[in-house]
Amino acid sequence: MHTAHPLIRMAGTSLLAMTTLALTACAGMTQQEKNTAIGAGVGAIGGSILTGGSTTGTLGGAAVGGIIGHEIDKPKK
Repeated sequence: MHTAHPLIRMAGTSLLAMTTLALTACAGMTQQEKNTAIGAGVGAIGGSILTGGSTTGTLGGAAVGGIIGHEIDKPKK
């Protein structure tokens, strides 16, 4: 079984820690803003894992996750 390089594991752990810390500052945010932030964080982690830690994969995952999070529970007009 192939294990991830220690630097990749450390980067993933750091990203998760930063996301957790950033989400603790969400007290004044609307639910839609919280969903966007959570989606971006989860997408970044997923993109990083799926692409083996590539910067492009991480940023792409964050963008897609943020868009999906933004659209969840969007107020109907």
